[in-house]
Amino acid sequence: MMDYICCILGSFMMAFLLGSSFIHNLKKERKIGLSKKKLRSEALKRSANGKPRSDDTDPGGVDVIIVGAGVAGSALAYALGKDGRRVHVIERDLTQPDRMVGELLQPGGYLKLIELDLQDCVSGIDAQEVLGIVFYKDGRSVKLPFPLQNFPSNVCGRSFHNGCLIQNMRKKAASLPNVRFEEGTVTSLVTEKGIIKGVRYKTKAGQESTAYAHLTIASDGGFSNLRRSLCSSKVEITSRFIGFLIENCDLPHPNYGHVFLGDTPILFYSIATGEVRCMVNITGEKIPSISNGEMANYLKTEVAPQVPPELRDAFISTIDKGNLRSAINKSMPASPCPTPGGFLIGDALNMRHPFTGGGMTVAFSDVVVLRDLLRSLNDLSDPVAVCKYLESFYILRKPMACSINSVAGLLSKIFFAKDDPIMKEMGYVCFDYMGLGGIFGGGLMSILSGLFPRPLNVVLHIVALAVFAVGRSLLPCPSPKRLWAAARLLLVCGLFAQSLLILHTGYSSCGASSVAFPVLKAEGIRKTFFPWTLAAYYRVPPAY
Repeated sequence: MMDYICCILGSFMMAFLLGSSFIHNLKKERKIGLSKKKLRSEALKRSANGKPRSDDTDPGGVDVIIVGAGVAGSALAYALGKDGRRVHVIERDLTQPDRMVGELLQPGGYLKLIELDLQDCVSGIDAQEVLGIVFYKDGRSVKLPFPLQNFPSNVCGRSFHNGCLIQNMRKKAASLPNVRFEEGTVTSLVTEKGIIKGVRYKTKAGQESTAYAHLTIASDGGFSNLRRSLCSSKVEITSRFIGFLIENCDLPHPNYGHVFLGDTPILFYSIATGEVRCMVNITGEKIPSISNGEMANYLKTEVAPQVPPELRDAFISTIDKGNLRSAINKSMPASPCPTPGGFLIGDALNMRHPFTGGGMTVAFSDVVVLRDLLRSLNDLSDPVAVCKYLESFYILRKPMACSINSVAGLLSKIFFAKDDPIMKEMGYVCFDYMGLGGIFGGGLMSILSGLFPRPLNVVLHIVALAVFAVGRSLLPCPSPKRLWAAARLLLVCGLFAQSLLILHTGYSSCGASSVAFPVLKAEGIRKTFFPWTLAAYYRVPPAY
């Protein structure tokens, strides 16, 4: 009982502290933002033609090496090349990728594409507009549009074949004279006295080669082999997606993603004219085998009954055709080890459950943040000073990254729980909460879409969800059983007194923060909510 009282009192105290810190943060950001802008503008004035200067002392004639030409790597290559940097991109395979992940770009990610001048890359690939998401559960549905009212008419989500987008970005980056793409497999980093000088790689012809640059950026995706040298994070495998394409199938709500929340969650979204991607979330360490037909049988017998009748025939007939594919869903918080001369970006740095389709939005946002920071540097010849300056990147990226990562983590934990009765009940609570619309369901969509990334809003939704869960449990008439159910739901929502107790002492009872707090803690409470307490928050470009 004391835990419950502490939890409730602590949550009010935490809400007060967060509110106070938010106001204090705004004041600090205004002052610090002005000083940073002034210093960066002065740095740009010292650069020729307002652009960063390339340093001709580089033995390889290159400012930046980018390992990996996926979504983040290609976008970064274009952004840096456009700013006058000499960029060498090394990619294992430059043919068009054929992947079933990275097919949904949230509206906030499209806004970042506009900032990068890459919005034309979604043209000519039969990309489909996405205006929102429809959630289904037990015969009920909640239609939640993206809050696009105050944005230009062309701003919305987009879904497409991932490889088409990547190829368009590669072509646009390669069109710049100072950006060079090369096919090769990077095997290791070149390090000298703790400073990364470049990479060793095998060329397409199989020859061993070495490339040097002042800054080496690893953007080699979720299976990065360079990550362990630049990051201390551990990858968590959360589930798997079994996916396939359904042809000539019309979804009930055109231009909307469809999420069916049953025992086995299912996602449907259109990625081209007449092509609908179906993704089935499978949890557990051991899943049915695709090769021997166990998976097809599982999908037809266990999953198909959960599919709406209007989609079921197409669902089953596509399974009978084969071509089932599997993708591992991973989660990994950003825990970089700042190393002079080296840097991580994209899925090599940070991953979240792909349930909400936020990966590319975070990646493009990170590219914008890194580009803006590097614009303030005349050259990159002092790796120690550059490394120290770029530590501010990990704070400046937090609003977008923490918001999207937290919502993806929370919703996937709540909706994808299979054997936990309390979490199943939380699934109903969250579904009803979204059904309220307005600042509740609409507020979640504003975060999920990347249009209004505010980590504090995530906390406020957690508190509101807890209050809603308690009220829902107690109505229509409180009873001892209902009071106990309300208390358990309150704790599962991860209110903050118990969470702080876990943080400081490691003690936990009743699984208090099993949902909310681990997600927020992984993102970094201090970096996210109290950034002005960190020295890196005040970093300015080094003087040359």
